[in-house]
This record gives sequence, structure tokens and C-alpha cells, in this order.
Amino acid sequence: MTSTTPDLWHHYGRARVSNDRDVSGAFRWNWSQDAGPGPEVLGELTGARVGDLGAGAARHAAYLATRHSPAQVVAVDSSPAQYAIATDLYGHLAPRLSIVRADVVGHLQAMPAMYDGLYSVFGAVDFTDPCRLLPTAAAALRPGGRLVFSTLAHYLNGTAARCDVVPAAVRARTPDGKEATMHRWVLQDRLWATLLDEAGFTRVAVTTLSASDDGPCTADTLLVSARLPTQ
Repeated sequence: MTSTTPDLWHHYGRARVSNDRDVSGAFRWNWSQDAGPGPEVLGELTGARVGDLGAGAARHAAYLATRHSPAQVVAVDSSPAQYAIATDLYGHLAPRLSIVRADVVGHLQAMPAMYDGLYSVFGAVDFTDPCRLLPTAAAALRPGGRLVFSTLAHYLNGTAARCDVVPAAVRARTPDGKEATMHRWVLQDRLWATLLDEAGFTRVAVTTLSASDDGPCTADTLLVSARLPTQ
């Protein structure tokens, strides 16, 4: 796979790799990654095929692959840099952990009714138009399949989440360090519920996880879960 688009995730998490190569001892959904519920939100994982959408370095995916008993966890990310980091860190966990470099929407479109569960921890759900992503996620799930994601409850500067499906331009850097922007969707809980309903999901639940500290870049988290009908 080749692309002329600059990899805006080239620098993300790179410094951590040199001194933190182990599989994480915990799986958290909140912004600070230090509180709140864990993987139990995903339901029973034994024998399941689960997809991590926008997996980055695949740390959450590696946790599930090693600490639970899924048939397979598929960590999907479009960034060449994040794919390389994930493969370096956790490539040895194959085949239970499969690390895939692909556009998330394109990957899901090619996998109809192949997943028991899909999740995103401030991943592809934040950075992909939900009007494209959510219907393709629904189509990639088996009947009764579950989608769970954590996303910002408000912007990092404290501005309220949007009540319409309009992204914000957030700062990023190209691999050579030039300033750039990418789109991020920060939406109100009611809007997420509406979009999931329109995509064919049922049993939508949204929980707000309060920030665990009051630092300058902290944020509340929306933890969103939804199911497909069983038939």
C-alpha cells in the first residue's frame, strides 16, 4: 500500500517505544488511561473476532490478545509509522493479534459480517466522518455484534462538543516537522446516539467518565456502546 498523503501520525507515541515495550497491564477507556471501566465493556471475548479501529501502536489490542482468549484481535490503522511501531512491539503475538495497515472504512467494507466486536479508544471514530464509519462498522459486525468507543466529551480547550456533524481542524505535524491539520469529530452524546441509530444500531448507551485530574490538557470522556439486532 502506498500513499502520497503525509503521515500525520508519524511522531505520535514514538518517544514511548524506547522505554515501554511490554504489553500493558490494564485496558482503560478514559482520556488519561488511568481510571474507569476496562475491557468488560466489550462483553464476552472468548472465541470472538474483535477489531481495534485506529489502533495506533496496538497497545490495547495486544492487551486483549494476551489477557483474554479471543479468536483474533485485528489492529487496524492507516498510518505507516504506527503500523511499523505496532509490528515492532507486538508482531510476535501473531496470529492471535493481526496488525493491519489500511484505511479503516475500506477495511470494514471488505469484511462484511466478519466481526463479533469493534472498538476505538480515541481512535478512528474520532478522526473519521461518522456518517461513513458507523454504517460500515454496522455492516462489518455479525448480528448481535457490539461497537464500543471512547471519545472526547468536549474539546481539550473546554469548548462544548458540537450538536452537528462538523469536524474541527486540529494541529498535527508531517514527518518532516511541518505544521498541518487533521479533522476530529467532537460531538454531543445525543448526536452520537442519533447517528448510531441511523446506522442500524440498537441498545445505545452513553456514559460520561469524568476527568481523573485537572491538568491543562485533561478532558471528560464519552464511553459509547451499541449493539446490532440479533437478526
